[in-house]
Amino acid sequence: MEFFLDTANIDEIRKAQSQGLLDGVTTNPTLLAREGGDWRKQAQIICNEVEGPVSLEVMGETAEEMINEAEDLSNFGKNVVIKIPMTTEGLIATKALHKKGMKTNVTLVFSPLQALLAAKAGATYVSPFVGRLDGISHDGMELISQIRTIFDNYEFPTKILVASVRTPLHVLDSALIGADVATIPFKIISDFVKHPLTDQGLATFKADWDRLTK
Repeated sequence: MEFFLDTANIDEIRKAQSQGLLDGVTTNPTLLAREGGDWRKQAQIICNEVEGPVSLEVMGETAEEMINEAEDLSNFGKNVVIKIPMTTEGLIATKALHKKGMKTNVTLVFSPLQALLAAKAGATYVSPFVGRLDGISHDGMELISQIRTIFDNYEFPTKILVASVRTPLHVLDSALIGADVATIPFKIISDFVKHPLTDQGLATFKADWDRLTK
């Protein structure tokens, strides 16, 4: 499974890279706004810093607006992936961008049929939002399992990019199901390394080593 960092913070990106945990980055207007300043400068820094895919989101409502924005965003680097909303106009834009050879990430997916439509339109990635589904008492992992089955049934090359990750368990369950990518906030990805038994074991080894070397 690939790990993308869901952030626009360059310090978080650099820390994840130094730990060998970064395969790509996903951004959105909210994350970019949180950093302040010129969003275009921030986006360019991210694209320069990250070797893997970087998702940048269009905000147009019509397919034509989305396509025009996508062509502008693609100038930030060869690693740019255009983030497209799961709408009728978004599907039209996705198909057009696919024909142009541009990579896309269809976002705000909440049903397996939405994912199927995105795959048929030629999306590179489809982003089901598991945390938001869990938040309204739906099973986000059931959605990932359904999408995995559909894509495997018809050999769609579209990758499942699990989004709205709120706990390490979301990542574990997604990996067990066979999702291709999870995009994860820095705090959550940092928690993966932690376990109380690891800390306990290290403390025991250190205490025993200190006795050996006295």
